[in-house]
Amino acid sequence: MAILNNSGESAATKGSSLWLQVIVAIILGGLIGTFSPQLGVSLEPLGKAFVNLVKMIIAPVIFLTITTGISGMRDLKGFGSVTIKAFAYFFVFSTFALILGLIVGNLFAPGAGMNAEFAPHDLAKVDEIAGKVHDLTLVGFLSDIIPKTFVSAFVDGNILQVLFISVIFGLSLVIAGEKSRPVVSLLESISHVVFRLVDLLMKAAPIGAFGAIAFVIGKFGLSSIVKLSALVGTFYITSALFIVVVLGSVAKFSGFSIFKLIAYLKNEILLVLGTSSSESALPSLMEKMEQAGVKREIVGLVVPTGYSFNLDGTNIYMTLAALFIAQATNTHLTLADQLALFSVAIISSKGAAGVTGAGFITLAATLSVVPTIPIAGMAIILGVDKFMSECRALTNFIGNAVATIVIGKWENGLNKDALDAALAGKHMPKIAPLIPHAPAAGVQPDEQDSD
Repeated sequence: MAILNNSGESAATKGSSLWLQVIVAIILGGLIGTFSPQLGVSLEPLGKAFVNLVKMIIAPVIFLTITTGISGMRDLKGFGSVTIKAFAYFFVFSTFALILGLIVGNLFAPGAGMNAEFAPHDLAKVDEIAGKVHDLTLVGFLSDIIPKTFVSAFVDGNILQVLFISVIFGLSLVIAGEKSRPVVSLLESISHVVFRLVDLLMKAAPIGAFGAIAFVIGKFGLSSIVKLSALVGTFYITSALFIVVVLGSVAKFSGFSIFKLIAYLKNEILLVLGTSSSESALPSLMEKMEQAGVKREIVGLVVPTGYSFNLDGTNIYMTLAALFIAQATNTHLTLADQLALFSVAIISSKGAAGVTGAGFITLAATLSVVPTIPIAGMAIILGVDKFMSECRALTNFIGNAVATIVIGKWENGLNKDALDAALAGKHMPKIAPLIPHAPAAGVQPDEQDSD
């Protein structure tokens, strides 16, 4: 039975309505950007405002979910097990994505014969981006994880810093035992309010998607991708193959359908497409993964960590774009050169966590360490990078959804009946708190309701 909200509207109707509104908004935004570019560009604040609204709530969502989730663990062994398995999964599939980009780039050579030339203003932009590469050094990366103060992590909105604070605070709740009960109860109550706020903010999703799409099409124009359609098309097809074949195989092996999962997350996927940012759907993804039967502590650890370290779309883009630039600039790469590119990309892709514009900046970092490929060649793809960022975000988003369910199953933290019901469209978003009560420190999970 569909769950009703206070006005009598079913949750199913509510979800379908948002899905339809976002689609209509994307179409209208695309039309305005195409036929009235100046008006489209002027609508940029709508998209930015919505993304900022969502980013505003990401830090509290991560903190509340992780801390209350960890506090419900029997002991710290569960935390260590989830963390190890999550990072093992991230490393394997992120590396596979890099390899796939190399294979496709070599097979189809989308940049061959382009004989590219660089525009002066584009070269200036590349220099500006390359100047941010220092943020990706190992020392800088590790230092940036630790915030200056407890509060500054939330003020700056650095996901890695919030993740760090959340984990150590959650572990402290477990260690404190019975004395942490009042704190856990307070955090649970706050989490209910915060996720109601998330629902409220999502009502503005169509407006944000409308403004973002209108701006992108109005500023860059559909014609801007014609010259570089080989790269854009190859990247989209490669990402689609990764989702359907690789992630689809993982999903099938784990007992669920990748296509049903995509249908289940259609609202969030459209939101990511409209805003070109997977962060815009992070709070909703965490909600839906819990509704699909994954334990709260697993969702709280895997999803935020995956947003930093499980970037499948970004990894495909890195190696594919690097080969494209080499081909477009008639730069011959030996097998040793490509192996060096791959090795550097493995490290730099992990160092991109929490860096704004990570895809493009990480590409600059990789090329700067492999001098065979001219970093100035990045100017070639500046014009279409915005179009590819949407595909990067979508692939990253779907990859993290799959990872959460798979790791949940590995940890015996997945309710298969709830997952099947959710993917069949029977388990709809509730109007009651979407985050179930996490057991207080010292309370055994079997003392809690199964819901």
